[in-house]
Amino acid sequence: MIPNIRKQYNESFTEIKYQQMLAELEKDYPNSIEFRIAETPLFLDIETKHRFLKAGDDICAFITSKDFQTKTANAIHSVNTPPNESPLPECIVMDFAISQDSEQKIIPKLIELQGFPSLFAFEVIHDQAFRKHFDIPNGYATYLNKYDSASYLAHLERIIKGTENKHTVLLELFPHQQKTKIDFYYTQHFFDIPIVCVSEIYTIGNKLFYKRNNHTYPIERIYNRVVWDELPKQSVAIQEKAKLLLQDLAIEWVCHPNHFYRISKYLMPFLKCDSVPSTKFLSALKAIPNDLENYVLKPLFSFAGQGVIIDITPSQINEIKDPENWILQEKVVYAPIVQTPTGNAKAEVRLFYFLNKATGKYIATCNLARISKGKMIGVSYNNTATWVGGSIVYFETN
Repeated sequence: MIPNIRKQYNESFTEIKYQQMLAELEKDYPNSIEFRIAETPLFLDIETKHRFLKAGDDICAFITSKDFQTKTANAIHSVNTPPNESPLPECIVMDFAISQDSEQKIIPKLIELQGFPSLFAFEVIHDQAFRKHFDIPNGYATYLNKYDSASYLAHLERIIKGTENKHTVLLELFPHQQKTKIDFYYTQHFFDIPIVCVSEIYTIGNKLFYKRNNHTYPIERIYNRVVWDELPKQSVAIQEKAKLLLQDLAIEWVCHPNHFYRISKYLMPFLKCDSVPSTKFLSALKAIPNDLENYVLKPLFSFAGQGVIIDITPSQINEIKDPENWILQEKVVYAPIVQTPTGNAKAEVRLFYFLNKATGKYIATCNLARISKGKMIGVSYNNTATWVGGSIVYFETN
């Protein structure tokens, strides 16, 4: 979107460089990336960066406000989650569409947000691979607020492992079968924490354990990658294992399962910011709008775009049995302004926010991007086109 940089990148691109970058990303963990990696990063100028950061800061201000817990209490009233929720998650991610205003300036529009980790470790490698195989101009960085790879990883390690040297594990459902497993492997690589499946855990008293190579290890801190809403879909055996986590155990959570529910699409009807499209709980809808073509219908707690209805009909709304678990959101118009050799694409930017415990505020640290030429943005929906998929943004630094 910076014309001279975009033109130079496209003209210097070769398929050989791209394949070399892909090989670089998987050299330590072959065949571990199960989503498409885009051929290009995005380049955004400093003015646009400030708009994105302002949008994120406005949303963070609501999350850190004194009435956040009260306003989001209903998000967890019907779910069975563990005790020992901390007041705030230590990381948040926000997905913003790249849209345009009436003057054709790039503006962020919130699509959704999550009190849940993302590809925090993988994006460090992603940046390194792009820089190794393509010419990234000076004065552009994927890190934000003066972070670099070292300070970013240091902050992330404090988030994941804490400061008391407690035995920490990355907990997931069948981690080696997940599309995001490459991030699990690099998390383990950077921070030397084991990857544990829910099927492996057991309790003795109020303590949690797992075994490796006939050795017993206590779990004192969980870097939680389990999408809690997926548990009811699992086998009876897995559900029984997961029930162990509902006990009052001597463990710490990063992030607690409640954060997944509180900081999600559920939050959007409460947010009154320029960057947030008009959103209502379906249960609060007094009348179906006449212009449904300008809205999307979303289940509150789905993951990776599952269940989203883009082209809505009144009958679809009337057929929903649990309107309290759905939102009607003003449709965001993605600007198809990413110029590629195979046609223009649109994009979404995910900002990573880490909690600064000293200030009690969140700070933007890094990002990822998703590029699309279809109706849906998620990488699962862009497996057949080229110049689409997972990517990163290089923001102008000064």
